[in-house]
Amino acid sequence: MTTVTVPTSPAVHPRDGRPAPRWAIRAADLIPLVTLPSGLWRIALVAGVPVGAFEHGEPVHTAGWQSVYIVSLSVVSEAFALLALGLVQPWGEVFPRWLPWIGGRRVPPLFAEAAATAGGVAVTLIWGYAAWGVLVNGNDLGFSPAGFALLVTCYTPLLLWGPLLLAVTAAYHHRRCRD
Repeated sequence: MTTVTVPTSPAVHPRDGRPAPRWAIRAADLIPLVTLPSGLWRIALVAGVPVGAFEHGEPVHTAGWQSVYIVSLSVVSEAFALLALGLVQPWGEVFPRWLPWIGGRRVPPLFAEAAATAGGVAVTLIWGYAAWGVLVNGNDLGFSPAGFALLVTCYTPLLLWGPLLLAVTAAYHHRRCRD
């Protein structure tokens, strides 16, 4: 009778399991926090909280699919921001076991780096373009002065999202791909 040995865990790569630098952990922890104010602002808008947004002289009211879209945008943005934690945590090195077909396998560093780099560049361009539009056009969105100040205060932290993500991605690359 022959016995078959089934490995219980994938082969460990010598570069896996190394701790992330303290600065990278702090930067990754900061990423979900810089996306939070804008998400809370959008949710407040949907909830009917007066945030100073006006349309045709009346406070903006959202309803139906528009409300679903705005809340979904906030939830998805925060979820993507939370994924940055995987660049400094062990679950960023091994796919969670509950994932079909790939669960428990090593995350290829190039996969994580490419996704994080693309995300970092995308949010840098998106929020940089938005900030440029605000600088050039000012308050042409119909906000009250206080509402515009609140909007700028809530959205300005998003300018940090891309650079922080790119810095954490560089630390991930250094930790997982370099000796």
